[in-house]
Amino acid sequence: MTSPATSASPNKQQFLSSVLSQRGPSSLPYSEDCKWLIRQHLVSLADSYPSLQPKTATFTHNDGRTVNLLQAEGTVPMIYQNVTYNIPIVIWLMESYPRHSPIVFVNPTRDMIIKRPHPFVNPSGMVSIPYLQNWIYPSSNLLDLCRNLSHYFGRDPPLYSQRRPVQNVSPSPSVSPSMSPSVSFDSSSGGAAARPAIPPGTYPPSPYSSGGRMQFPVPTQPAPPQRISEDAGEVFRRNAINKLVENLHGDIGAMRKSKEAEMEGLFGVQGALRQRAEHISKGVREMEGEKEGLEMQLQMVSMNTDVLEGWLRENEGKKKDGVGIDDAFVPVDNFSKQMLECTSADLAIEDVVYALDKAVQDGSIPFDQYLRTIRSLSREQFFHRATALKVRGVQNQAHVSSMAARASPYLA
Repeated sequence: MTSPATSASPNKQQFLSSVLSQRGPSSLPYSEDCKWLIRQHLVSLADSYPSLQPKTATFTHNDGRTVNLLQAEGTVPMIYQNVTYNIPIVIWLMESYPRHSPIVFVNPTRDMIIKRPHPFVNPSGMVSIPYLQNWIYPSSNLLDLCRNLSHYFGRDPPLYSQRRPVQNVSPSPSVSPSMSPSVSFDSSSGGAAARPAIPPGTYPPSPYSSGGRMQFPVPTQPAPPQRISEDAGEVFRRNAINKLVENLHGDIGAMRKSKEAEMEGLFGVQGALRQRAEHISKGVREMEGEKEGLEMQLQMVSMNTDVLEGWLRENEGKKKDGVGIDDAFVPVDNFSKQMLECTSADLAIEDVVYALDKAVQDGSIPFDQYLRTIRSLSREQFFHRATALKVRGVQNQAHVSSMAARASPYLA
């Protein structure tokens, strides 16, 4: 019996690889970085639960939108009163899977009825167990989901068989072709029960399949006398387990919220650290630029120091009294001499203009003579300044060439 399941496994893997690798309008609406994880979840589920076959189908949202999604349809076993039953279910992998939980429906056949009320299954067949409510990506998966479904369904079966008025069947379990026993009890209604009507728009649509599928045996609703005759110790044990499970899920939810808040705080700290790192990098770049500028100034100071030391060595033996004030400063070339003459003439004219301003204010010279003298001096001052600008430009070029020649030994 195991060889068909084993030989079908490569076909399942090939099918999943094919549908998840499709591109274009017919591709499935899952994130590209999650498709490999979706394939692994479905392969692991099919290996442990061979009846849950992966396939694609059209899912209709509550707003009327239709989308092609992956689903796993089949049965999950449960143990109720030491008897194994198979519960038909459909697991839909939504567009946001696996970051969000899938949607699970029980899929009753025509002779099955959803138990009302049920703590984990609503009248439309939609399943809501704590594992789905506390779905955590990426640790949660379909295999653990089915194990939790078997556990919770075993505690309180979601389906039971409706009464068949023609048949007289004993309440003892009988072996079905799927090797799982099925029992059929009379329901408490006393007659043939009809399928409960589901109000439109109140619950999500149930993906019930229509005729032509295998019917799976399900447990019937237990009779009231059996509940009365239950052992008190067993009831206490079951209630204690339920309470522990509820407390555990509550603690997990509180821990998850606290960890999420802690992660948000860490993300904020990370953003602040990134901003500080940018400021530090900017400061380091500015300091490096300032360091380069200071190194260039240091080179210029070193070169000027060498020039001054050479001049001091050359003039160290000369007597101070034997050198006149005019002979102490001698231009090194014609450009320097011309620059000195133009600058001195410019400053002299400035002094004359200042004296003329004082004289005209005091009334020492007539105003028309002041204007003629100022016009003549301004023209002469303009020529001296223009000549000084030209000479300074030539000197700057020569100075740059001299610095480049002197800096080569230091750079080497």
